[in-house]
Amino acid sequence: MKLAELSKKPQLTKLVIDREDLVEKYGEELEFFVYDRQPIHVFSKIAQSSKSEDLTEYLALLQDTVLDENGDPVMTEESLLPLDLLTECMKLIGEHLGK
Repeated sequence: MKLAELSKKPQLTKLVIDREDLVEKYGEELEFFVYDRQPIHVFSKIAQSSKSEDLTEYLALLQDTVLDENGDPVMTEESLLPLDLLTECMKLIGEHLGK
């Protein structure tokens, strides 16, 4: 097999926040999207995010990866998600991309 055969355009993948306490708090499961393939620098940032104390870098990473169904960022400079959802999003992204 040629390596080029495995190279594909990234596709949006739906991830669901279904942790019981968050569903109870927000009233339902919450969904967001992430591209199934990421550049290597994004993987590196995800791996380092748990060790990093730089909140700005952490938020920038989430702004680039937590997307809506159209591939647009869910968060902007003016609108951010609550901390409990940010943390769960990062956990789900790490699990999904780590497969």
